[in-house]
Amino acid sequence: MRRLEADDIKDLNLMKHYRIIRKWACRNNDLNDADLELLIYLDCIDMFRKKDFQDGSYSYSWDNRRWNRLLKEGWIVVWRHRNRTTQKYHIYKTSIKCKQLIKRVYRMMLGKEDIPTSESNSIIRGKTYTDKVLTKAIHNVNKDKYR
Repeated sequence: MRRLEADDIKDLNLMKHYRIIRKWACRNNDLNDADLELLIYLDCIDMFRKKDFQDGSYSYSWDNRRWNRLLKEGWIVVWRHRNRTTQKYHIYKTSIKCKQLIKRVYRMMLGKEDIPTSESNSIIRGKTYTDKVLTKAIHNVNKDKYR
């Protein structure tokens, strides 16, 4: 199997529209940028402990409630409970909901799926100036045939 090089990723235009896709994903799923990127990191790990979460969150802004919020909202689920004798700690994984969102973001980055332009997309409603600018950017991303 051939190893990916930097030019291969550039030729895929993988990061070309990442910012707009990330904004869409965060806005429509009540996440912030750090939450989404941390969930992508944890999804790559597959099974993780709370310590892995803490190690992954060092590069993001500090949010003391992030762990409990992601767990409560169903982005992270317990895969194995601890029992205080043989299992000393819980093991977690990202939920099906999280995996579906991340796969959808990947499909959008690869150009296999467009960013939704229906009214269900909270950005398209255009309540603020930022929403209107992002709406224009979303239409440009969807028109781009080389992403």
